[in-house]
Amino acid sequence: MVDRWVRPEIKGLSAYHVPESAGLVKLDAMENPYTWPEEIRSEWLDTLRGVEINRYPHPQSPAVEAGLRETMPIPADADVVLGNGSDELIQMIAMAVGGPGRTVLSVEPSFVMYAMIARFTGMEYVGVPLREATFALDIEALLSAVERHRPAVVFLAYPNNPTGNLFRQEEIERLIDAAPGLVVVDEAYAPFTDASFMDRLGRFENLLVMRTVSKMGLAGLRLGLLAGPPEWIREIDKVRLPYNINVLTQASAAFALRHYDLFERQTRQIRVSRGELFEALAALPGVQTFPSEANFILTRCGPGRAPGLHAGLIEKGVLVKNLHGSHPLLADMLRITVGRPEENRRLLSALAELL
Repeated sequence: MVDRWVRPEIKGLSAYHVPESAGLVKLDAMENPYTWPEEIRSEWLDTLRGVEINRYPHPQSPAVEAGLRETMPIPADADVVLGNGSDELIQMIAMAVGGPGRTVLSVEPSFVMYAMIARFTGMEYVGVPLREATFALDIEALLSAVERHRPAVVFLAYPNNPTGNLFRQEEIERLIDAAPGLVVVDEAYAPFTDASFMDRLGRFENLLVMRTVSKMGLAGLRLGLLAGPPEWIREIDKVRLPYNINVLTQASAAFALRHYDLFERQTRQIRVSRGELFEALAALPGVQTFPSEANFILTRCGPGRAPGLHAGLIEKGVLVKNLHGSHPLLADMLRITVGRPEENRRLLSALAELL
């Protein structure tokens, strides 16, 4: 019966895997490693005591949207829709523009959920390889793919995950001009770079910008936002499930955004640590590091070494992301999240021993 009714493209997929991390220094998932000071944690818990958990949440989460508009450079004439993390927003976009014969296009390697959600929603997926040495856009190949496949939506992570680099802004603008459908610039790692397309909203009728609070330090809340022209946001909002942002997330996010300066201090520290970790990794024998504008560093470890180093680091109590085998351009690669200074030192010590 399963074979009869489950779609072949779903049977051909594997469920998204999250490795066990208990007891390990967790440097695999691009999380902010810093917690809240005790006085802010206590104030937050006091806020939660007043939440009426027996009631449905506000369907539009107005307090959260107000906090996001105050802390992020969302243009006043842009509308916003909120999602249960960026993943739900990607799914909402695909549902809104999907249909028989329609295509999602992105670059590769990039965020795996673009391809997975395209297949979840019955759309075709096209991935255009990045340039091998630099992970830059191959803009001519990308424009050719746009012309050939006429995608309903193009997703671009900016900075890109898992490579950490920014694409050239003028090339992205060429893509937006050429695209027949939506172009979604995914700015999940905005806290760690000064570049953004948020100020271009309204200049292009087919541009949307997506962000999340996960990387700045609220990964457990699962909250993302999509900003863009009102006519697009109204249509995408129609496929949003009712009450998708629960009462605890709404209360916690609104509270946290009132303390946004705390997260700015933490992300500034992560930027400093990123530079220090980059230099230390680059000094290790046989290790190649790639410049990053995100909160992680892509590292090549020598032919065939990444899986063994990944396993060896786990034995030494450190979890990073093994990318070897996920894409040809990521052969022999590990992706290392920037942790607290003491976590970074433990990683470096363990990696040096293994090398």
